[in-house]
Amino acid sequence: MPKGSPELTNARKEEIISACKALYEDMSFKDITIMKIADCTSFSRASIYNYFETKEEIFLAILQNEYELWVEDLHKVTEETDSMTKDEVARALAESLERRILLLKLMSMNHYDMEENSREERLCEFKVAYGDSLRAVEALLSKFCRDMDKEARQEFIYSFFPFIYGIYPYTIVTEKQKNAMDKAGVGYKFYSVYDLAYMCARKLLEQ
Repeated sequence: MPKGSPELTNARKEEIISACKALYEDMSFKDITIMKIADCTSFSRASIYNYFETKEEIFLAILQNEYELWVEDLHKVTEETDSMTKDEVARALAESLERRILLLKLMSMNHYDMEENSREERLCEFKVAYGDSLRAVEALLSKFCRDMDKEARQEFIYSFFPFIYGIYPYTIVTEKQKNAMDKAGVGYKFYSVYDLAYMCARKLLEQ
């Protein structure tokens, strides 16, 4: 593979992204550095700056990929299914999000930092994937929820999307957090990603 070729560039970007994703499984966002990412790749820290200016740009690339995978799931449901009830639509949305835990984690925990510390061109690339997800959900509603006009579909989207930003911290709770809630008299009831996404989508579709 010739040096500087699109294939080499893409391969190196993927190596960087994969290394960052692997670190994020066991480390916090703030503790991950370009140096630590470089240590998990086959090239130097200086080389990473040829592809990403900040660690936030690397994380944004991960989030972009997660959105692209979610869109693929949504398109598959829309294209391969002939008919669905509103309850089945809600379940399909919940199942698609249940497969995207990393998407939910990044959105909830680190979204602002990623966007704030990425170049505008990188942010635009990400926003394309985000926009595709909005359109994919609308296409799903348009095909299977025929009683919803465009305004109703938009109301669903702009209620559901802000809601899913908060799913992760409600489903991933540490023992320390549980103990604190118990002592504060709040208590804790476990709901899965599927549970929360389904309940929200179903309630919105009933309106």
